[in-house]
Amino acid sequence: MTNRYDLIIIGGGPGGYVAAIRAAQLSMKVAVVEREHLGGICLNWGCIPTKALLRTAEVRHLIRNAADFGLKAKDQGFDLKAVVGRSRKIAKQLTSGVEFLMKKNHIEVIEGEGVLTAPTKVSVRKKDGKASEITAKNIILATGARARETGSLKADGKNIWTYKHALTPSVIPKSLLVIGSGAIGMEFASFFNDMGSRVHVVEVLERILPQEDHEVSAFAEGIFKKHGMTIETGTTVESLKAAEKNVTVTFKGGKSATYDKVILAIGITGNVENLGLEAAGVKVAGGHVATDQWGATGVPGLWAIGDLTGAPWLAHKAMHEGVIVVEKIAGLKNLHALDKSNIPGCTYCRPQVASVGLTEAAAKEAGYEVRIGKFPFIANGKAIALGDTEGFVKTVFDAKTGELLGAHMIGPEVTELIQGYAIAKTLESTEAELMAAVFPHPTLSEAMHESVLSAYGKALHI
Repeated sequence: MTNRYDLIIIGGGPGGYVAAIRAAQLSMKVAVVEREHLGGICLNWGCIPTKALLRTAEVRHLIRNAADFGLKAKDQGFDLKAVVGRSRKIAKQLTSGVEFLMKKNHIEVIEGEGVLTAPTKVSVRKKDGKASEITAKNIILATGARARETGSLKADGKNIWTYKHALTPSVIPKSLLVIGSGAIGMEFASFFNDMGSRVHVVEVLERILPQEDHEVSAFAEGIFKKHGMTIETGTTVESLKAAEKNVTVTFKGGKSATYDKVILAIGITGNVENLGLEAAGVKVAGGHVATDQWGATGVPGLWAIGDLTGAPWLAHKAMHEGVIVVEKIAGLKNLHALDKSNIPGCTYCRPQVASVGLTEAAAKEAGYEVRIGKFPFIANGKAIALGDTEGFVKTVFDAKTGELLGAHMIGPEVTELIQGYAIAKTLESTEAELMAAVFPHPTLSEAMHESVLSAYGKALHI
């Protein structure tokens, strides 16, 4: 190991390792400091393993409804150890892939905890307690975030879980309370509900999936209740009292109930501690590092990306930011800062939810006169053939210019479909280009086309 680099990246998650690869492509000498494991939360304890679990739940749901497809199958139960084992194996496979990419691109990975000792210096303390100092003209902070806890709502890892504990359950609880109805909360609620838990979701705000369009939130709540979940909004949890085999939950107003397990999904906070940020002059606000549109912290040579810098807390946002920062450091021309309104968000529950851009309410609040299009999957031939027709596509346009302002979807495979609208927004498409595009038949994507047509009174199949 040498001690001088062109670029040091603290954190080997999606943002960090992608930034390292792009820097290596630009002939920089790069070091990645990682205290735990490459791939970060996403590959190890977030995006990937949760999708593996949700896939198992989806397959189980299909088996239980095999008769709808003319098939004879019986749900024989499940091996939870094998379910979790598959999820962990997939995570390990991808982490190993990142290790390979580091070697392929000649990126030095230094295991240990990195702390800034100056804007251009990092002290790396290894597990054996020994420390060494490395330097670089530029340093990218990519330390990610963790589950948020409050004074009265803290995980114990046994009966009160964060997402990390919920990924490796030893049992499927008979009763489960999920506190928080954002993407993390609803994905776990969906998984455990499909696996047999009696799931109760509480949300302090007035609707679930509060970042989504109000029509999507309302529709999702109805479907989740149809699937057997109990959902309460405008509800605050005051305290949790864990016992040997359950948790007693006290709600605001004095009502209490007991559950086998509780999942805390009340948000995340950046890993800003013990990095030497204050001494380096880096501004921290609301548990996250403040940056400009290029990822600069205001301290020359210090940059920050990903969950560490705040919402939206998405791996693809971190990856894109990593590339932008590296190319900015390299002095490349004609760069584009990240436009957060073009970042799609996805929730992989059943039914899936996906969106990009402004909601109808946000567009109106911003002063736009809007045109709204909607198309239900019940009128889409491919959805009917799949036996999965619950949901719709909603599009929001500027009535004056035809600009696509936002798109909101709930239903089958919408997390795959949303990229079509993300590309359209990035290209600043209007309704004219979207109407002129030919969508293949029979596909779920036809619902996207029909939603655009609907906004202008031209829908063909409703």
